[in-house]
Amino acid sequence: MSIPGPEEIRALHEKHAPTAEAFTLVHTHCEIVWGIAEQLLSAPHLAHLDAELVRAGCLLHDIGVYRLYGEDGRLDHENYIRHGLLGHEILEAEGFPETLRRFCSHHTGVGLTRHDIVSQGLPIPPADYLAVTEEERLVMYADKFHTKSRPSAFLSPDEYAAHVRRFGEDKVTAFQALRAEFGDPELDRAVPCGGGLRLGR
Repeated sequence: MSIPGPEEIRALHEKHAPTAEAFTLVHTHCEIVWGIAEQLLSAPHLAHLDAELVRAGCLLHDIGVYRLYGEDGRLDHENYIRHGLLGHEILEAEGFPETLRRFCSHHTGVGLTRHDIVSQGLPIPPADYLAVTEEERLVMYADKFHTKSRPSAFLSPDEYAAHVRRFGEDKVTAFQALRAEFGDPELDRAVPCGGGLRLGR
């Protein structure tokens, strides 16, 4: 499988972003998520993971957010839960394989189940959207430590655990399992860079 590099992915973001502001918000977030994942990948027990695949997954995972911007430039927050599937659709139309498309549709929260979707009346087709491979789980996990909300911000592991508790203790348990698998990132190494925040190396 051919894995797209950062420049190819950046061009894809530029193609689908409705505005320069949307591009900066989403692409910078994706770069930050890769910075977090890259830091976690330095752990010896994760050396067997495919770093190129993780990088592509991080840089692509939120590309579906662009489809939620209206003509007025505002983001449709009510349907935000759909951004993963919308990203999956974008990558499918662009000819990317399922391995890459899954990073979009299977990263939301700590995994969406059919039960979650039906019981909460979520506006997506009922199915299990769970990260399965280690690379998928790492992208999903790294994404939890940065929010695109205004202003964008980093979240500590404890802050995210408190946030996800409103969706049920099972979600907290799932997040703690990811922490045990991948470890805690050093978010205090974040430094300003270019158009947004990046993690110091």
